[in-house]
Amino acid sequence: MPVALYALAIGGFGIGLTEFVIMGLLPEVAADFRVSETAAGYFISGYALSVAIGAIILTAALTRIDRKKALLGLMILFIAGNLVSAVATDYTVMMLGRIIAALCHGAFFGIGSVVAAQLVAPNKKAGAISIMFAGLTISNVLGVPLGTMLGQAAGWRSTFWAITVIGVLAFIGIMLLVPARTGSEEKVLPGALRREFSAFRNPQVWLSILVTILGYGGMFGGFTYIAFTLTEVSGFSSATVPWLLILFGVGLFIGNIVGGKAADKHLGRTLLILLSALTVVLVVFAVTAGNPVMTIISLVLMGGFGFATVPGLQLRIMAYADQAPTLASGANIAAFNIGNALGAWVGGLTLAAGLGYTSPLWAGAAVTVLGLLVLLLALWFRGGEFSRKPLAKAKQELVV
Repeated sequence: MPVALYALAIGGFGIGLTEFVIMGLLPEVAADFRVSETAAGYFISGYALSVAIGAIILTAALTRIDRKKALLGLMILFIAGNLVSAVATDYTVMMLGRIIAALCHGAFFGIGSVVAAQLVAPNKKAGAISIMFAGLTISNVLGVPLGTMLGQAAGWRSTFWAITVIGVLAFIGIMLLVPARTGSEEKVLPGALRREFSAFRNPQVWLSILVTILGYGGMFGGFTYIAFTLTEVSGFSSATVPWLLILFGVGLFIGNIVGGKAADKHLGRTLLILLSALTVVLVVFAVTAGNPVMTIISLVLMGGFGFATVPGLQLRIMAYADQAPTLASGANIAAFNIGNALGAWVGGLTLAAGLGYTSPLWAGAAVTVLGLLVLLLALWFRGGEFSRKPLAKAKQELVV
């Protein structure tokens, strides 16, 4: 794989760290700004909302700009946002820093997916996308616990200073390693934005977005409240939870790589199998959550099957967006975050209804089944896509 993909992965690592590390630092941040932990939690929800907005608006705004320059500009935004967070003097400034950093998130992964795909042969596109997203998964496996430890030892601001440095390294890597334009990349012409929006005339693009929201949202619905399941049902201590989440992150990392390779061979079939398997895992997890050994196995598998869908879901929408995949790719990144919010909301409803700490897992399974049904509908419209190597012609003709 081209070394430029690893420069994109460094950017993905920094962005993933920005999104998730604050979860482990909320007590310190809340105490520093003298706000409740609920108010500090808005740094997480505010970030997610900004990701969804930025994925559409910034991607659209950057359609007429060379993609390498767009990525460099987004990394500057990322660096600035984390720098603001590191020096924030009050709650409002900190929130501003979170919003600035979040705005680049969706556009970076959306444009980065297109750049990653154009760097390799048609039969390796999903694998290339998975390498970029590997940075995001590694941030969960190693970055979040190490960032939390750094913040607890040297103050939470030190973590954001470290993320700022990672952003600078990613900027340098992209500047030096990512080509300005590959031979397959279409020249940016006037009317590019109109052409990008025209991709949404294809029903398969909207079906792909819906599969992303429901399929990924199902996993996140189960994961959002996993700490309660682990401590109240499985019997683990609170001190054990971070280490168990590392195992979940290992599942994310392995699933991302394996899912990318599988999607390059049979895209539709791979997504069908993965969503089916994820549904089964969520159900088994809910049924056996009282068994610590089964809980650990289910936790790893939930992360593995859940994130294994990501490269394929991203490739699918890019392929159906024909000659204008950039905005559709960004929209799908927004869809992942909408799925996060949907899954968390549905899982929260089950808890509020008094259905118990395994109820978010059942809710996640139900949401995933809906995603599976939408995928089956999309495959049926495609004409049995899952029965053969899908989109081979589309991937060969895809100009990215």
